[in-house]
Amino acid sequence: MNFLSPASLLFALTIPVVIVFYLLKRKRVARLVSSTLLWQKFLAETQASAPFQKLRRNWLLILQIIMLLLAVLALSRPYFAARARHSQLRVLILDASASMQATDELPSRFEVARRQALAWVDSLRDEDKMVVLQVAANTEVKQSETSEKSALRRAIQACQAVDSTTRLLPALKMAESLIRDRGRDSNPEIHLFSDGAVPDLTDFGNQALPLVYHRIGQGANNLGIIALDARANPEDAGQRAIYVSVANFSTNQLQTDLELSLDGKLLETRPLTIRAGQTSAQVLVARQDHDGVFTVRSTLPDDLAADNQASIVSLLPQPVKVLLVTAGNRFLERALRAAPNVQLTVANDCTDSAAKFDFVTLDGITPTVWPAGNVLALHVGNTNWFASLATVESPAIVDWRSTHPVLRYVGFDNVQVSKTLVVPTPTWAVSLVDSPQAALVLAGELGRQRILWVGFDPLDSNWPLRISFPIFIANATDWLNPASARSAQLLVRAGDPFRLGLTTPATSAQVTLPNGTVHPLAVEAKANEFIFGDTFRQGVYRLRVGTNDTTFCVDLLDAAESNIKPRESLNLGTFSSVAATSLRRANLELWRWIAVGALAVLLFEWWYYHRRTV
Repeated sequence: MNFLSPASLLFALTIPVVIVFYLLKRKRVARLVSSTLLWQKFLAETQASAPFQKLRRNWLLILQIIMLLLAVLALSRPYFAARARHSQLRVLILDASASMQATDELPSRFEVARRQALAWVDSLRDEDKMVVLQVAANTEVKQSETSEKSALRRAIQACQAVDSTTRLLPALKMAESLIRDRGRDSNPEIHLFSDGAVPDLTDFGNQALPLVYHRIGQGANNLGIIALDARANPEDAGQRAIYVSVANFSTNQLQTDLELSLDGKLLETRPLTIRAGQTSAQVLVARQDHDGVFTVRSTLPDDLAADNQASIVSLLPQPVKVLLVTAGNRFLERALRAAPNVQLTVANDCTDSAAKFDFVTLDGITPTVWPAGNVLALHVGNTNWFASLATVESPAIVDWRSTHPVLRYVGFDNVQVSKTLVVPTPTWAVSLVDSPQAALVLAGELGRQRILWVGFDPLDSNWPLRISFPIFIANATDWLNPASARSAQLLVRAGDPFRLGLTTPATSAQVTLPNGTVHPLAVEAKANEFIFGDTFRQGVYRLRVGTNDTTFCVDLLDAAESNIKPRESLNLGTFSSVAATSLRRANLELWRWIAVGALAVLLFEWWYYHRRTV
């Protein structure tokens, strides 16, 4: 046991003073009585020559001595040192993502994490230093390396939970860089206060990272909206189909009402019953005669409110003008004409007139003038998109990215290709269909031009005879349509920046947040793009740039964040993991309990004294 204030033990000198009071004889008062027969013993004591009497066993004296001893111990502030190691530098990472707003801890997980972080600040020695990082969609340095406790407390108090996901990997890399050059004797530590609702960390392979994971949270009672999309209803062109996925992450079956509204007007209420651990996909159909915002809301109160509602901007569909440059491909032409709202024009070359089309499809033809807009290129190799080009006979399709919008409901299980062009995947694109040699289908954005490249000629395969071919063309038409791209820009994940291309110069802008707060912003006169980064709260944002108004929505829509069950461990890399710890940094002071004991003894003494004198 150690003492923070050992000088207070000098107050123990008051104990002999109390004993002296019990040794002193009482001062007697003379009274006139009729007889001294009953007062002989009393007169004998008053006639004693010694001022002190013999110390007798007195329970009041014992209680008062015990009370004084406890008070002295409380003033000296005894403590037991915690088991945690002392270090010269601690990097404190505070998770401020949406899941930390869960109320299974009172008042919330984030406030509990903040209290624990402040306790660690209190435990710092004079020579220790600390760095405070706040992590959500972005990693923010709240306080650089310092030993000043007041500055660290202010930094932690300034942290606020937001509605975004947790991107822990950049925070761990930053913390690793801060402790990398520290010697072993300094014994640095990284303390993460989180519920563990983070994406996969297998890309982080530092097995020797001195990470202490402080798990926050108790339960998993949450029903969350994890996906939302609005498209034209295939069965009725005058209606919109709103696709929504609702997941139950609790351990019990839950019931809720799913409400659909357009611009605040309630359109439909649908009861849902979802089993534990299951996801329910729903399609809500509504008529729409103007551009607006659809909002889907779950009425069930649960521990996390950030994912109970999601909104999406729905723009009325417009005709898609497509130019097909081909020497003759009836399968491709018919698939393009079958796509919704397509106005197809067929030509044998691409000229300057291609600018009036929404996108251009090149069927094995190198155009005289390369289109400046979006492009679907099939079996086109004479281009500067790729560093090298080769031909492979009978490539085997081994994998495809089914999660990409272009390959939605598209499979290549029974597709055979006789020959194809293969290229190394450039930095601006991702591979959608792979062979052992290289990528067969690429999709990406180069500048502001969306490019979908297919290495083989569909006529050199059996693909046009498969149902996946027209589905692929329909998906490609939707993905390459600039209007669809604009609609996709209007749905932003919380924490991601909102980007808007500027067609006319503007010098000022203002954004109205979901809570009604208006933020005026300055815009550079020559800027060709507007970027707004304060998207940490879910809801509907309204932007005015010059005289143009734009509405966009910010949603969570993240299954990993909605799954608020606290993780017992974090996997770092393939073979390393960090288990949650119950360790609490801070010296365990005992003075509060000792002071309570002293008060209890004092109250007992008061009761015992009055019981004797009644």
